[in-house]
Amino acid sequence: MKVLVVGANGQIGKHLVSFIQENDSLEAKAMIRKEEQASYFENLGAETTIVDLEDDIESITKAAEGVDAVVFTAGSGPNTGPDKTILIDLDGAVKTIKAAEAAGVKRFVMISSFDTTREAIQAANSSFAPYVVAKHYADEWLRGTALEYTIIHPGRLSNDEGTGKVEAAETVERGKVPREDVASVIVATLENDSTIGKEYQVVGGTKSIKEAIDSL
Repeated sequence: MKVLVVGANGQIGKHLVSFIQENDSLEAKAMIRKEEQASYFENLGAETTIVDLEDDIESITKAAEGVDAVVFTAGSGPNTGPDKTILIDLDGAVKTIKAAEAAGVKRFVMISSFDTTREAIQAANSSFAPYVVAKHYADEWLRGTALEYTIIHPGRLSNDEGTGKVEAAETVERGKVPREDVASVIVATLENDSTIGKEYQVVGGTKSIKEAIDSL
């Protein structure tokens, strides 16, 4: 399975491309914004494509041609304003969904936020609310498509070393989870067709990642 990783140069994205390249049944195509980011992925043996999520849908569609799955791991980051949140986390996500459809890609994995319900929007403070809104509507858009989607809602992300153990379910208690483990969860999700049409929250836990994903 060839996988287009959107947001490949991000912290989850880098782990994900590395894990995909180590997997005999998967192959990564890294979508990055800048030429100078390419060498990291080329050293892993991964194909790269340079596209900015603020580009048009046709540019993203071209990047998605010939792949079997798309994983959206991109995000505007914590140091940008609501304008970039809307452009990347909402519009960038929707454009990627549309691009996958246009390119004939069926499988789509969305890395969302831990809680994107309407209640979470109302409970969020003024600085965090635009991010939750963006993720809420990107998730809603994906649910309304015919794509074979999975939506992953990770807990508070950390740069701790992965443990290989998580808790995953439709709802779990809030907690943190290493980005490295989220990347492993994505790989396990891609390998398990029973995750199609599902969404789940994931935090650090006691089950092996494979066991946690298999039990969804």
